[in-house]
Amino acid sequence: MATKTAFTLENLSLLEEALVEGAKRVKYTDKEVEYRSLDEMVKIRNLMKKELGLDKGTANKGLFGGRRINAKHSKGLS
Repeated sequence: MATKTAFTLENLSLLEEALVEGAKRVKYTDKEVEYRSLDEMVKIRNLMKKELGLDKGTANKGLFGGRRINAKHSKGLS
């Protein structure tokens, strides 16, 4: 059963745009959020990336968080 996240790529994009501009207020589709600090925004961005599977810490762990193993196939004709 897949876990549903409340974050979307659009949410992440809007938050990152606000970070670049130095703005602490972000207007999402249905609400507007004012963050207390840019540090808080960076922490939320990192959480969004992690839940969306986009952070570098989990990038090489495969679909289910395990190790990725690349198989080498041979036809035995060496």
